[in-house]
Amino acid sequence: MSVLVPIGDFSRMTHLSVKALRFYHDQGLLEPARIDPSSGYRFYDPGQAPVAQVIRRFRDLDMPLDQVRAVLKAPDVETRTKEIITHLNAMEAKLAELQMSVSSLRALLEGTAVRPEVEFRSILATRALAVRGTVTVQEAWAWGTDVFGEIYGRIKQAGLTPAGPGGALFPAGFFELHQAELTAFVPVAGPVADGPVADGGRAGIVTIPGVEAAVMLHSGSPADSDQTYGALGTVVAERAIGIEGPIREYYLVPFTEPDLSRHRTEICWPVFQTA
Repeated sequence: MSVLVPIGDFSRMTHLSVKALRFYHDQGLLEPARIDPSSGYRFYDPGQAPVAQVIRRFRDLDMPLDQVRAVLKAPDVETRTKEIITHLNAMEAKLAELQMSVSSLRALLEGTAVRPEVEFRSILATRALAVRGTVTVQEAWAWGTDVFGEIYGRIKQAGLTPAGPGGALFPAGFFELHQAELTAFVPVAGPVADGPVADGGRAGIVTIPGVEAAVMLHSGSPADSDQTYGALGTVVAERAIGIEGPIREYYLVPFTEPDLSRHRTEICWPVFQTA
């Protein structure tokens, strides 16, 4: 019969707190080898230490419990590796966003940013393949990546041609309440019909209305676009009359581009032009 160690000793062996070990037991991630029926005290097999140490490392990398469970219960090495790589890719994306945020904050602290040029433009109505969805601020980036991938895929599938850069409409509620129905779209050329381009998808042909707008170019990560929004809003307050209606963005570099430093986004603020 193998030697069993009490939970305190197992905690020291694995650098997991007693509280964490109890929690992982309750979650079904790490069952004790034996539980004393009278006292409820937990005992572990020393051979369980590597599993506990793996759990600790995954949790140090903020891996969700469901994903840790999937890794531990994976039927084969290939499945286990796929789960781990998926999480590492997500961590790398978060790290890239954090690095961009740090660079943005440093630039703000080191000096006044140069205000980009503003252009007053008449944007014509256009037919576009679009997806609508109610989205929170926190979900916006993942939602945009998903729907633009679908839209461009459907355009290719239907034999259509993009007639310009993709864009999105942002109602006031998105900024004020951090949740609203967004519209992601890509203009299309050629004869098109109303409704879905193909069965089974979210995208359909719509008309994106025209608008008079003050337009400013934002270069780089969307995480820094608040600076451009601030500069553009200042210009509108000083030189134009802002009107109700969604702010729109046009992605001169496709939204799905993974290198955030390459992004170029035109931000369009609706205005009533007086001259």
